[in-house]
Amino acid sequence: MKILIVIDDLELKYFEFNDLVTDFWFNKEYLERGYEVEICTKGGLFIKDNKGFALCYNTFEKNGDIFHEEKSTEKLIETFDIVYFRPDPPVDTDYINACFVFDFVDKKKTKIVNNTQAILDFNEKLHGNYFPKYTPKNIITANMQLIKDFVNVNGEAIIKPLNRCFGSGIFYLSHEDKNINSLINNSTNNGKTLVCVQEYLGHGEGGDKRAFIIGNKVYRESLRKLPGKDDFRFNTHSDEFFRKEYLTDFEYEAAKDIAKHLSKRGIYMVALDLIDEKVTEINVTSPCYFFREMNRLHGIEFNKTVMEDLINLTENEMTAAL
Repeated sequence: MKILIVIDDLELKYFEFNDLVTDFWFNKEYLERGYEVEICTKGGLFIKDNKGFALCYNTFEKNGDIFHEEKSTEKLIETFDIVYFRPDPPVDTDYINACFVFDFVDKKKTKIVNNTQAILDFNEKLHGNYFPKYTPKNIITANMQLIKDFVNVNGEAIIKPLNRCFGSGIFYLSHEDKNINSLINNSTNNGKTLVCVQEYLGHGEGGDKRAFIIGNKVYRESLRKLPGKDDFRFNTHSDEFFRKEYLTDFEYEAAKDIAKHLSKRGIYMVALDLIDEKVTEINVTSPCYFFREMNRLHGIEFNKTVMEDLINLTENEMTAAL
């Protein structure tokens, strides 16, 4: 089996085994199981002779670390059995065009995880509205008055861009804040860019839970991502901002329902963010599985469990397609 992982540019620049980064765990786990693993970035994807290609770097393990060869090699994407498409947002023009390269890859020969067309069809913030019984009250709009009306009704709200990650561009809104007009104008590009505005949750424990999904499988083990110092968002990836958690029965059933819907679309790697048992985001582009933190807090080898489930899922899917 030959594996290609499309990683973020920053991950390639500082490539080494970094236990904060999900893609490196996947790379290392595959290498340890005897698979051939290559990496590329979305800028290394291209179309030639009506086929999808990639400029790839072969990876290898040495003394428990992983490395890549210095020179890239041009490879037909269809020569890989599985491609993991995991560059980080923003889902901008460059990201969208990279997804289009996979329109020229024979999906009968190569399994794409997550399906790039499904990623384009499913917005992480906007399409939470497919699941209204699990998600907070929200509005998707670029209109200032509609946003202010929503804030006035709910008292407090969170405004977020539709195409970013890691808390980038997220602001807290209050009807009492004299800066609310400036915050809305900044977020909506003066009324030209759609945003998601959600009711503010989390007055209790703070932070959010992360639910992990592979295919239709939801893991009961979870963790809470705590807000950073002097912030309402999780924005610092260090041990002090994580806490051991488990999904409640309601959260587990909600995640199972969402997983069933998404797996039918070819979206198998998913992570949900939950506050007060409500799903605030459905991460499908490059969901982080926080392997280091899960292993430490729960005393498990979460990376190996997830990898076994992922291998079984993808190989069963490929067998069924033959």
